[in-house]
Amino acid sequence: MDYIHLSRFSLKHLTALHVMLSTRSVTQTAARLCVSPSSISKILAQLRALLDDDLFYRDGNQLIPTPCAIQMGPAVHSILSSMNGILHQANFEPTQYSGHYHLAMRESTLELFAADIANIIDECSPELSLTIHSKEHHGFESLQRGVIDFMILPHDISQPPTHAKDLVWQVITGDEMVCLMNPSHPLAEQEMTIENYLSCQHVSILDKELSEPFFEKALAQNHRSRHIKLTTSDFGAAAIMCHHTDLLFTCSRHWAEHAKQAKGLVCKSLPFDYGTVAYSLVWNKPSMNDQAMKWLCQRLTQGHCDCVTPGGERQPASSEEGMV
Repeated sequence: MDYIHLSRFSLKHLTALHVMLSTRSVTQTAARLCVSPSSISKILAQLRALLDDDLFYRDGNQLIPTPCAIQMGPAVHSILSSMNGILHQANFEPTQYSGHYHLAMRESTLELFAADIANIIDECSPELSLTIHSKEHHGFESLQRGVIDFMILPHDISQPPTHAKDLVWQVITGDEMVCLMNPSHPLAEQEMTIENYLSCQHVSILDKELSEPFFEKALAQNHRSRHIKLTTSDFGAAAIMCHHTDLLFTCSRHWAEHAKQAKGLVCKSLPFDYGTVAYSLVWNKPSMNDQAMKWLCQRLTQGHCDCVTPGGERQPASSEEGMV
């Protein structure tokens, strides 16, 4: 270990780099750290010299991180999370917390968990602030870099990626899959069979970070692939298209029963095995060194105990397991 080189780095350097990767702005980083922009510029100059890399370059009005800075993000986040755990080991009191939480999810997921999130806001200090990002723009990489704290998403239980070893998946609630259609659809008054399901055109949900769902693979292997006519990134948009077309939309039963966009559509059970589906909370393991993050994790998963490891295996989890 190169102790001499390491001694030239400080938490000040790592903290500034971590916040810069999130804000992409010297001014916003300075404001968040309560220092002057010139101080941040000085710290970045020191880091550039120590790492022999530009770290950020300007493209118009934006600062873009270099590949070196992006690669360092998860490691820096892990170091800062560990240090934060050492500095703040006392019991967490939400009514005194004035920090900032960052969540990511689809708009359709927010519709299901809005009441829970509102209750969490009410339980915390008035100084608390919370940002809910789009899953499409802030995915698993943002979790690893510490840009977001937690992600909530519906998924096939077999889908957690194996390459992100520090990400922990915990089931919040189990779910079922159903098929939505316009009331004037030819199948609305018929029994749903595998033959007439596959004879129709479908709207599908795009998520580049998740693997192909089990039901898609099973259909292709045992019957044939669905005819995907339209692909969109959110449940709500897919349901709206069902109101205007004869497309079928295969989705979450929880969402179909509660979403305003799904009102008026006919809901039918699927005529084939689609595996196991759920809504899960996903986080970066080092984040649990932060008492505020541990509290929010427990608050979002109250009453649920199915943890999914990066390898896709489920294991029972106590209130502490998977959160240290």
